[in-house]
Amino acid sequence: MATTKAAGTAKNLTDSNPKYLGIKRADGQAVAIGEVIVRQRGTRILPGKNIGIGKDHTLFSLVQGVVRFRTKRKMAFDGRSAVRRLVEVITR
Repeated sequence: MATTKAAGTAKNLTDSNPKYLGIKRADGQAVAIGEVIVRQRGTRILPGKNIGIGKDHTLFSLVQGVVRFRTKRKMAFDGRSAVRRLVEVITR
């Protein structure tokens, strides 16, 4: 006879921490130097004027100013054109 009662094992009880992705500063909002504007996976939103890009594709401000989101028509390598989102910081 067994000395302990038989019990099953749970295999998927672990979970990863949330990554807090998304837009952190809205259009028209004031930002300081180095302030994070967008956290993203891949360059879904492209960097424009006065925007730096981190190695994990995080977009941040290089100057103090106001955030502006806009769209831009970009040409792909195969000749197709697509509308892409772009963020930039306008200095006052």
